[in-house]
Amino acid sequence: MLGGIQKVLFHGNILKNAVLQHIRLVNPVMHPLLFPRHESVASARIEEHGFESTTIADILKGKGKSADGSWLWCTTDETVYDAVKSMTQHNVGALVVVKPGEQKSIAGIITERDYLRKIIVQGRSSKSTKVGDIMTEENKLITVKPSTKVLKAMQLMTDNRIRHIPVIDDVGMIGMVSIGDVVRAVVSEHREELDRLNAYIHGGY
Repeated sequence: MLGGIQKVLFHGNILKNAVLQHIRLVNPVMHPLLFPRHESVASARIEEHGFESTTIADILKGKGKSADGSWLWCTTDETVYDAVKSMTQHNVGALVVVKPGEQKSIAGIITERDYLRKIIVQGRSSKSTKVGDIMTEENKLITVKPSTKVLKAMQLMTDNRIRHIPVIDDVGMIGMVSIGDVVRAVVSEHREELDRLNAYIHGGY
Protein backbone atom coordinates (compact mmCIF):
# COMPACT_ATOMS: atom_id res chain seq x y z
CA MET A 1 0.00 0.00 0.00
CA LEU A 2 2.74 2.46 0.92
CA GLY A 3 4.49 1.82 -2.38
CA GLY A 4 1.36 2.86 -4.27
CA ILE A 5 1.12 6.26 -2.61
CA GLN A 6 3.83 7.84 -4.71
CA LYS A 7 2.17 6.45 -7.85
CA VAL A 8 -1.11 8.11 -6.86
CA LEU A 9 0.60 11.47 -6.40
CA PHE A 10 2.74 11.05 -9.52
CA HIS A 11 -0.14 10.22 -11.85
CA GLY A 12 -2.35 12.85 -10.23
CA ASN A 13 0.26 15.53 -10.87
CA ILE A 14 0.68 14.34 -14.48
CA LEU A 15 -3.05 14.73 -15.05
CA LYS A 16 -3.13 18.11 -13.34
CA ASN A 17 -0.20 19.43 -15.37
CA ALA A 18 -1.71 18.07 -18.57
CA VAL A 19 -4.96 19.93 -17.94
CA LEU A 20 -3.13 23.15 -17.06
CA GLN A 21 -1.09 22.80 -20.24
CA HIS A 22 -4.34 22.31 -22.14
CA ILE A 23 -5.63 25.56 -20.67
CA ARG A 24 -2.56 27.41 -21.91
CA LEU A 25 -2.71 25.89 -25.39
CA VAL A 26 -6.42 25.69 -26.08
CA ASN A 27 -7.45 28.88 -24.32
CA PRO A 28 -4.73 31.45 -25.11
CA VAL A 29 -7.49 34.05 -24.95
CA MET A 30 -7.34 33.58 -21.21
CA HIS A 31 -3.76 34.86 -21.11
CA PRO A 32 -3.40 37.50 -18.34
CA LEU A 33 -1.84 40.00 -20.78
CA LEU A 34 -5.12 40.12 -22.67
CA PHE A 35 -7.68 39.62 -19.93
CA PRO A 36 -5.90 40.10 -16.59
CA ARG A 37 -9.05 40.60 -14.52
CA HIS A 38 -10.87 37.54 -15.88
CA GLU A 39 -7.76 35.42 -15.47
CA SER A 40 -7.11 36.56 -11.92
CA VAL A 41 -10.70 35.91 -10.85
CA ALA A 42 -10.81 32.46 -12.47
CA SER A 43 -7.41 31.52 -11.05
CA ALA A 44 -8.47 32.65 -7.60
CA ARG A 45 -11.55 30.45 -7.80
CA ILE A 46 -9.47 27.46 -8.86
CA GLU A 47 -6.94 28.13 -6.11
CA GLU A 48 -9.74 28.42 -3.56
CA HIS A 49 -10.84 24.87 -4.40
CA GLY A 50 -7.39 23.69 -5.34
CA PHE A 51 -5.32 20.62 -4.76
CA GLU A 52 -4.22 19.67 -1.25
CA SER A 53 -7.21 21.29 0.46
CA THR A 54 -8.63 18.20 2.18
CA THR A 55 -7.84 17.87 5.87
CA ILE A 56 -7.85 14.97 8.31
CA ALA A 57 -11.00 16.45 9.86
CA ASP A 58 -12.71 15.99 6.48
CA ILE A 59 -11.78 12.30 6.48
CA LEU A 60 -13.11 11.77 10.01
CA LYS A 61 -16.32 13.60 9.17
CA GLY A 62 -16.76 11.47 6.08
CA LYS A 63 -16.25 8.25 8.01
CA GLY A 64 -18.81 9.22 10.66
CA LYS A 65 -18.62 8.86 14.42
CA SER A 66 -19.20 5.11 14.35
CA ALA A 67 -16.15 4.58 12.11
CA ASP A 68 -13.79 7.45 12.98
CA GLY A 69 -11.66 5.26 15.25
CA SER A 70 -12.15 7.34 18.40
CA TRP A 71 -13.20 4.19 20.22
CA LEU A 72 -10.31 2.05 18.93
CA TRP A 73 -8.22 1.83 22.06
CA CYS A 74 -6.99 -0.57 24.71
CA THR A 75 -5.05 -0.15 27.95
CA THR A 76 -1.39 -0.84 28.72
CA ASP A 77 -2.26 -3.62 31.16
CA GLU A 78 -4.46 -5.61 28.77
CA THR A 79 -2.96 -8.70 27.19
CA VAL A 80 -1.74 -8.66 23.62
CA TYR A 81 -4.17 -11.50 22.95
CA ASP A 82 -7.16 -9.33 23.93
CA ALA A 83 -5.86 -6.42 21.88
CA VAL A 84 -5.41 -8.55 18.75
CA LYS A 85 -8.83 -10.11 19.33
CA SER A 86 -10.34 -6.61 19.40
CA MET A 87 -8.55 -5.70 16.17
CA THR A 88 -9.92 -8.82 14.51
CA GLN A 89 -13.47 -8.22 15.72
CA HIS A 90 -13.47 -4.64 14.42
CA ASN A 91 -11.46 -5.40 11.27
CA VAL A 92 -8.74 -2.84 12.04
CA GLY A 93 -4.96 -3.06 12.08
CA ALA A 94 -4.11 -0.89 15.08
CA LEU A 95 -5.33 0.28 18.48
CA VAL A 96 -4.34 3.37 20.41
CA VAL A 97 -3.07 2.45 23.86
CA VAL A 98 -4.12 4.47 26.91
CA LYS A 99 -3.21 4.31 30.56
CA PRO A 100 -5.75 2.48 32.77
CA GLY A 101 -8.51 4.88 33.82
CA GLU A 102 -7.18 7.66 31.58
CA GLN A 103 -8.91 7.27 28.23
CA LYS A 104 -7.70 10.66 26.96
CA SER A 105 -4.07 10.07 27.96
CA ILE A 106 -2.32 8.27 25.11
CA ALA A 107 0.49 5.92 26.08
CA GLY A 108 1.25 4.58 22.61
CA ILE A 109 -0.10 2.43 19.79
CA ILE A 110 -0.15 -1.30 19.07
CA THR A 111 -0.37 -2.62 15.53
CA GLU A 112 -0.50 -5.92 13.68
CA ARG A 113 3.16 -5.36 12.89
CA ASP A 114 4.01 -5.18 16.61
CA TYR A 115 2.20 -8.47 17.15
CA LEU A 116 4.03 -10.22 14.32
CA ARG A 117 7.50 -8.90 15.13
CA LYS A 118 7.41 -8.93 18.92
CA ILE A 119 5.18 -11.89 19.67
CA ILE A 120 5.05 -14.37 16.79
CA VAL A 121 8.65 -14.01 15.55
CA GLN A 122 10.06 -14.02 19.08
CA GLY A 123 7.92 -16.95 20.19
CA ARG A 124 6.29 -15.09 23.06
CA SER A 125 2.83 -15.77 24.47
CA SER A 126 0.20 -13.20 23.57
CA LYS A 127 -1.88 -14.26 26.56
CA SER A 128 0.84 -13.52 29.10
CA THR A 129 2.37 -10.44 27.46
CA LYS A 130 0.96 -7.02 28.27
CA VAL A 131 0.23 -4.49 25.56
CA GLY A 132 2.50 -2.02 27.34
CA ASP A 133 5.45 -4.38 26.79
CA ILE A 134 5.32 -4.33 22.98
CA MET A 135 3.54 -1.10 22.01
CA THR A 136 5.19 1.83 20.27
CA GLU A 137 5.50 4.32 23.11
CA GLU A 138 4.08 7.83 23.10
CA ASN A 139 7.44 9.56 22.68
CA LYS A 140 7.91 7.68 19.39
CA LEU A 141 4.32 8.05 18.25
CA ILE A 142 3.54 9.87 15.00
CA THR A 143 0.27 11.82 15.23
CA VAL A 144 -1.67 14.42 13.23
CA LYS A 145 -4.14 17.17 14.07
CA PRO A 146 -7.64 17.56 12.59
CA SER A 147 -6.31 20.54 10.63
CA THR A 148 -3.43 18.57 9.08
CA LYS A 149 -3.65 18.42 5.30
CA VAL A 150 -4.15 14.94 3.86
CA LEU A 151 -1.00 15.10 1.72
CA LYS A 152 1.03 16.04 4.79
CA ALA A 153 -0.37 13.01 6.63
CA MET A 154 0.43 10.84 3.63
CA GLN A 155 4.01 12.09 3.63
CA LEU A 156 4.38 11.34 7.35
CA MET A 157 3.03 7.83 6.89
CA THR A 158 5.26 7.18 3.89
CA ASP A 159 8.43 8.57 5.49
CA ASN A 160 7.88 6.62 8.71
CA ARG A 161 6.53 3.49 7.00
CA ILE A 162 3.37 3.36 9.10
CA ARG A 163 -0.17 2.49 8.08
CA HIS A 164 -2.18 4.02 10.92
CA ILE A 165 -1.96 7.42 12.54
CA PRO A 166 -3.90 8.78 15.57
CA VAL A 167 -5.64 12.13 15.32
CA ILE A 168 -5.07 14.37 18.34
CA ASP A 169 -6.62 17.69 19.32
CA ASP A 170 -6.12 19.85 22.41
CA VAL A 171 -8.22 17.49 24.53
CA GLY A 172 -6.96 14.09 23.39
CA MET A 173 -7.46 11.47 20.71
CA ILE A 174 -10.47 12.07 18.49
CA GLY A 175 -9.92 9.37 15.90
CA MET A 176 -7.60 7.27 13.78
CA VAL A 177 -6.95 7.24 10.04
CA SER A 178 -5.37 4.52 7.95
CA ILE A 179 -3.27 4.71 4.82
CA GLY A 180 -6.35 3.48 2.93
CA ASP A 181 -8.38 6.46 4.21
CA VAL A 182 -5.65 8.86 3.11
CA VAL A 183 -5.21 7.36 -0.36
CA ARG A 184 -8.96 7.41 -1.01
CA ALA A 185 -9.10 11.07 0.03
CA VAL A 186 -6.19 12.03 -2.23
CA VAL A 187 -7.65 10.17 -5.23
CA SER A 188 -11.03 11.82 -4.64
CA GLU A 189 -9.46 15.26 -4.34
CA HIS A 190 -7.47 14.85 -7.54
CA ARG A 191 -10.56 13.66 -9.39
CA GLU A 192 -12.62 16.63 -8.16
CA GLU A 193 -9.85 19.08 -9.01
CA LEU A 194 -9.53 17.71 -12.54
CA ASP A 195 -13.30 18.12 -12.94
CA ARG A 196 -12.97 21.77 -11.85
CA LEU A 197 -10.09 22.38 -14.25
CA ASN A 198 -12.09 20.78 -17.04
CA ALA A 199 -15.02 23.06 -16.20
CA TYR A 200 -12.63 26.00 -16.31
CA ILE A 201 -11.51 25.00 -19.82
CA HIS A 202 -15.09 24.85 -21.04
CA GLY A 203 -16.18 28.08 -19.39
CA GLY A 204 -17.60 26.74 -16.17
CA TYR A 205 -15.78 29.42 -14.18
